[in-house]
Amino acid sequence: GEDAAAEARGGRWGQASATSLYENPWTIPNMLSMTRIGLAPVLGYLIIEEDFNIALGVFALAGLTDLLDGFIARNWANQKSALGSALDPLADKILISILYISLTYADLIPVPLTYMIISRDVMLIAAVFYVRYRTLPTPRTLSKYFNPCYATARLKPTFISKVNTAVQLILVAASLAAPVFNYADSIYLQILWCFTAFTTAASAYSYYHYGRKTVQVIKGR
Repeated sequence: GEDAAAEARGGRWGQASATSLYENPWTIPNMLSMTRIGLAPVLGYLIIEEDFNIALGVFALAGLTDLLDGFIARNWANQKSALGSALDPLADKILISILYISLTYADLIPVPLTYMIISRDVMLIAAVFYVRYRTLPTPRTLSKYFNPCYATARLKPTFISKVNTAVQLILVAASLAAPVFNYADSIYLQILWCFTAFTTAASAYSYYHYGRKTVQVIKGR
C-alpha cells in the first residue's frame, strides 16, 4: 500500500516496515542539493583567497539550486522524497557552516556568531543521525543505515528555523558583498549580526521545545 507519514507516539520513535520504505533517491531536487554541497568547498576556497566577486556569483548559483529544488519538490509529487526532506536542510547547513567559517577567517563575520551557528548545526545533525538509527527497520546494518533508498523519517523544520536559515543566508550575501561595495564597517551589518544571533537562538529553542513534532516517522500499512 501507500506510505503513511505518522508522528511517533508515546515519546519514542518507532520502527517501520522495511518493504514500504524503499524509494528512488535520484530525484532532481536531491541532485540539486548534492550540487549545493559540492559548491560549498568551492565557495570556502574563493573567500579564503579573497576572490569576493567570483564568490558572490557562485553563492548566487548555490541560492538558485536551493530555490529550484524546493519549487520542483512542491510542484511534482514524483520528485518529492523523504531523503530530500533531510538532504535539503543538510545541504543548507553544510553550505552555511563552510561560508561562516571562511567569512570569519576573512574577518567579515565575528567569531562568537560563527561558533553559535556551528554549535547549533552540529547538535541538529547529531539529532538527525540519532533519529535515523531509531527509525531504521531491524536488523540494523551499516549498509542499510547509509543507504539513501531506505526512507524512515521526514523532517519538518519549524517556522522560526526557516526564518533563521533565510536570515543567515542574507547575512552571508551582505558579508560577501561588503568588500566588493566597500561597506565592511557598516552599522547595518553589525545590526544584522545581532539579528542573526537572535534567530539562531530562537531556532535552537524551537527544535528543543517542539522536537518530536519536527519528525514524522514513515510507517508501512
